Amino acid sequence: MDSIEQNLADTGLTLPTPSTASPLYVPALLSGNLIYTSGQLPLANGVLVAPGGIGRVGDACLEAASEASRIALLNALAAICTVSGSLEAITQVVRLTLYVSSEPDFTGQHLVANGASSLLLDIFKERGRHVRSAVGVASLPLNASLELELIVAYNPSCSRSN
Repeated sequence: MDSIEQNLADTGLTLPTPSTASPLYVPALLSGNLIYTSGQLPLANGVLVAPGGIGRVGDACLEAASEASRIALLNALAAICTVSGSLEAITQVVRLTLYVSSEPDFTGQHLVANGASSLLLDIFKERGRHVRSAVGVASLPLNASLELELIVAYNPSCSRSN
């Protein structure tokens, strides 16, 4: 079986420092054998990537939004590691939900989500195949172009120390 950590390294990407828990909610939560993430914004080093909505003049273009979905995904994986201890303990990516701040006539939300979905396949291979929703919304916190949620199946006996 492929090493998920090695697959991530092969992409040339690394997980960011996970966000800290809030008094009101946590970045990720284990329930049964599933780990759920809170909504993750495309923040890189504390800076919002591709702010604004999609389908508006002067706002984030489709390519930038797709890259932002990859950044939000890395933030979600970092949040998952706060619970799982390692990506190796993830046995299956179950569901990806992407909310895209977009104009009512924009219909390419699924194209924005492709950035995150393809990265999941690069990192997790067959275990990265997932169900998905990509939904357009009027606005998101901090003027983010998107917000991503992830659900993964977890098995602590699969975790490897590095």
